[in-house]
Amino acid sequence: MEVTVKIFRYNPEKDSRGHYETYKVDALETDRILDVLELIKGHKDGSLAFRRSCAHGVCGSDAMRINGRNMLACKTLVRDVGANITVEPLLGLKVAKDLIVDMDPFFENYKKMLPYLINESPLPADGRERLQSPEQRARFDESTKCILCAACTTSCPSFWATDEYYGPAALVTAHRFIFDSRDEGASQRLHILSETNGTVRCHTAFNCTNACPRDIQITKAIGELKMAMVPSLTMEFPSIVKSETVPPLTPPNTTMEAL
Repeated sequence: MEVTVKIFRYNPEKDSRGHYETYKVDALETDRILDVLELIKGHKDGSLAFRRSCAHGVCGSDAMRINGRNMLACKTLVRDVGANITVEPLLGLKVAKDLIVDMDPFFENYKKMLPYLINESPLPADGRERLQSPEQRARFDESTKCILCAACTTSCPSFWATDEYYGPAALVTAHRFIFDSRDEGASQRLHILSETNGTVRCHTAFNCTNACPRDIQITKAIGELKMAMVPSLTMEFPSIVKSETVPPLTPPNTTMEAL
C-alpha cells in the first residue's frame, strides 16, 4: 500500500524555524513506523534525523508524536495509524534536529529523584542480598517497567507549561524506590517531591497514563505518592510521619478526593 508521511523537519544550521516535508513510500500494513522512517532515510532523504536503538520497545529512544499522539515508532504499525501519517518530535523539549529533541532537562529531573537504592544498614549476616517477599516486590513492580522514553512527561500539560516540573517519569522513578522495602531513602525523596515542582503540579490529566508504551498506571502511582506525603493518610512510613523535614502538602483532614 502507498503511505503518505508528513514529517517535521528542522536543521538548526540552516532553518530559522521548523517545517514539514511529505514523502510517499510503499509499505506493508504490518510494517512499523520505524521501518517507514528507515525506508525514507535510506531511499528518499538521507538527511532525516531520528533516534533509534534496540527497535524492540525496550530502549525507549524512538519516542515521537505519530498522528498527534506520543508513541514508540518501533511498536506502532502502519495499520494502527492509517495511510496518512504525520510524524513530529515530542512536545515540551527543545528540538535539536528533525525528530530529535534535547533530552537533558528530562534526565536532569530524573536524577533529582535519587534513582538508586539507598540503604545504610549493615548487610545481612549471611553476606547475601537483602531479600523481600513477593508481596513487597509487587508493591512497586509496575514502576520498574519505565524505559525513560519521555512519552509520558512530554504529553503532560503541566510539563508543557514549565520544564521545571519534574514530570511523570521522574515521579514514577521516585515511586519505584520509595515503595521498595529495601530502600531507606523515602523521606529524602518525599522531601524533594514536596517542593513546588513536585507532585503538587500534577493535575491528574491522565495524559501520561494514556501515553505510556509500557502500560504503567502512572496517574495511580502519583496518587500513591501524594497519599504518602499526607501523614494522616499513611501508616506505611511512620518515620516520615514524625519527620519535621517533610511538611504535609495539605491539612490533616484532607481526603483523597481533594488530592
